[in-house]
Amino acid sequence: MKPVRISFFGATALAGILGVAAFGVAQAAKSANADVVAIMGATVFDGTGAAPHLANVIIRDGRIADVGPNVKAPRGAKVIDAKGEALLPGFFDLHTHWTPGGVPATTPQIATAYVSAGVTTVSDFNAAPESFAPRRQWLSTLVAPHVNFAARMSTPGGHGADWADTATTKWVNTPEAARAAVKALVPYKPDLIKAFTDGWRYGVAPDNTSMDEWTLTALVDEAHKNDLKVFTHTVSVDRGEVAGRAKVDVITHSLQDRRLDAEAIDILKAGGTADTPTLAVYEPVKPGQPPRDPDENPTVKQSFKKFDNALHNAKALHDAGVVIALGTDAGMPGTPHGVSTLHEMELMVRAGLTPSEALMAGTALSAKVINQLGDRGTIEKGKRADLVLIKGEPWKTISDVRKTDRVLIDGKLVFGPGAPPMTANQATTLPSIQAKAAIDDFERADGRSSLDTLRTDDPDGGLDRTVEVSQVIARGDQGHALSINARMSMKPRPYAGVIIPLTRGSIQPVDARAFKGVRFEVRGDGDYALGVSTSGGRWSAPFAAGSAWKTVEIPFSALKPAGERGAKGEWTGSDLTEVEFMGGRKGGEKLWMEIDNVGLY
Repeated sequence: MKPVRISFFGATALAGILGVAAFGVAQAAKSANADVVAIMGATVFDGTGAAPHLANVIIRDGRIADVGPNVKAPRGAKVIDAKGEALLPGFFDLHTHWTPGGVPATTPQIATAYVSAGVTTVSDFNAAPESFAPRRQWLSTLVAPHVNFAARMSTPGGHGADWADTATTKWVNTPEAARAAVKALVPYKPDLIKAFTDGWRYGVAPDNTSMDEWTLTALVDEAHKNDLKVFTHTVSVDRGEVAGRAKVDVITHSLQDRRLDAEAIDILKAGGTADTPTLAVYEPVKPGQPPRDPDENPTVKQSFKKFDNALHNAKALHDAGVVIALGTDAGMPGTPHGVSTLHEMELMVRAGLTPSEALMAGTALSAKVINQLGDRGTIEKGKRADLVLIKGEPWKTISDVRKTDRVLIDGKLVFGPGAPPMTANQATTLPSIQAKAAIDDFERADGRSSLDTLRTDDPDGGLDRTVEVSQVIARGDQGHALSINARMSMKPRPYAGVIIPLTRGSIQPVDARAFKGVRFEVRGDGDYALGVSTSGGRWSAPFAAGSAWKTVEIPFSALKPAGERGAKGEWTGSDLTEVEFMGGRKGGEKLWMEIDNVGLY
């Protein structure tokens, strides 16, 4: 066989062809790895219990594809040079309240506060089940942590039920009621159940609303049948023992009325009950506050004593093998979102945990108690790439958790150098949608409004609470109407009312500038008020009704800011969320009102 001879021209051409081919392969590799992230040279605290170690982490499709000291960055990957930095799983906060009164106060800003602190998974204990779906949709448009929503249950008049309507917090005081309430909540797809089972009220009121052990046990059993974890608001040792015997998953506060004894700890261990001590909310002098003398008055002295018990009991539970996870009660006074999560780890160290143990509580152990450890909470192959880079060594100095450099959620860089701006997080509300004229004619058989929203009763709060019953009744040949009946509680300004949300869960506002006001038909026994809630606060206007039906038109121009919840700015009509019909009488008196055909004109 004769050798093949290649001319100079032929060799050059072949080299060109091979070069083009190689370039094409390289470009294909680069294109295939365009969304791959390689974090190179970090000291990794992986949350598995292993010592911090140098490693590279490769992220593909939002998950950790590979991790190790000799792992190479794929060609075309986005490389993050992390030499000299610590890489940890994103932090958890299993007890937060995304409330309008918190700091910050609005959903996008709360989300930003958590992301910028490296907190990538939180549980919100404040949302009504009706709002779960629209809130999830809203969060999907923001740069936000993963949010687990808790459905709430308490006893009649108990903590958590003393202000909320029965749609927001289910009221139960028997095993049968507890099981029925869990079943009623399941269609809303909650991520967990929060039970307000402790009526001790921090020692400032009698324990007359605690949930009994039979009811709590049934609640837990029914929740577990539906793959739902149960967290309980419990702050006393005796009630902690009840939670342990009921096999509650997590006590979501400090046990603080006295120091734990061996018997109480054994009960909690036998029940498989973990604890998130929420030390941040109980700290008597919070970061930035001036020092206080523990003996300045009995109330302050008691708060210092209870906090000392809380610190001691968190360490005692930890030493006994009870899982300590991380929750803060952020959104409550003096407990801001985001930074409180980091401070909680500092307080755990103050209680006696090592920095590494506090980091485990804020990552893997929190993932474990919320049943998400198979998905996140450690830096391992296959896990969700929720990660935080820190300029420091927090396993040596826990305050280094505050030195957040970059944060990744689902493998995307969302905070720090190179992250895109959080444009969507600049808003304070969802954009308004166009308001509809018809609000409610009370003709739907399923009990929902014409807007497919759930009406809720709104009596005054507290243990002595106005007793209210609202129901749809027949109105002769006019179809149906809403009847409101109430017996006023014995307090200075008792009231009762019914709220009609203008969108599901009152989350998205509506623009009503095409209308002049609210029109409805009514009869009753005296003076009442129309309330209109907006993103900026509540407005109201009075009206009167007698025994005969009449049509009332209240122009928006007649509305005035309403009381403590009143709006601060000017009326615009562009951001309405609810209308309410309400009335007040003297303590012990009765009220009745019937309304129909509510709409905008």
